Amino acid sequence: MITTIRPDSADCLLGIDVGSSSVKACLVDVTTRHRLGRSQSPAGEMAIEAPRPGFAEQDPDVWWHHVCGAVQQLMQETATDPAQVRAIGISYQMHGLVLIDEQHAVLRPAIIWCDGRAVASGDKLLETAGAERCAEHLLNAPGNFTAAKLAWVGEHEPEILGRAHAMLLPGDWLAMRMTDRVTTTAPGLSEGTLWDFPASQPAEFLLAAAG
Repeated sequence: MITTIRPDSADCLLGIDVGSSSVKACLVDVTTRHRLGRSQSPAGEMAIEAPRPGFAEQDPDVWWHHVCGAVQQLMQETATDPAQVRAIGISYQMHGLVLIDEQHAVLRPAIIWCDGRAVASGDKLLETAGAERCAEHLLNAPGNFTAAKLAWVGEHEPEILGRAHAMLLPGDWLAMRMTDRVTTTAPGLSEGTLWDFPASQPAEFLLAAAG
């Protein structure tokens, strides 16, 4: 942790990175752009559950536990009043899938980026949606990205998908946990092969193909 002396009234920006191994937090002075401090939780590595070969899952509530731990540690070590934080930026492990119900409760462990179960689902999705259309509109193939993981849930856990109110990327889930608002971004959707570039909107044809 590196600390820079600054006025107690200085405005700060808080950055949070939700990785698969740990959560990191960083505080930056708005005026000087100096890093005031950084923290990490846990000190070691978060567990990745593998209920079957090729599977990789994590509980989003564990992410939240370590977000709180990292931020509280950072605020204490830099003697920062939370009221000084003017904005929060979130970065996160890509290609994950979090499913929530209408009360925003998580329905199953998050299927994370290094999970390989959805390759066959992605191949089937590519065939159903059309390889040429995917190349033109997604600039990619579903592969083992988030859309393919969603299709896998539909194929193997239809009761879970039937209860789902929303699907979120890990960063979207953290933003929802902080604000109680379900949102996403075009760049986020594009990483999951869920953004239709020519139409500049979510790839509804791929979602339809995934059921």
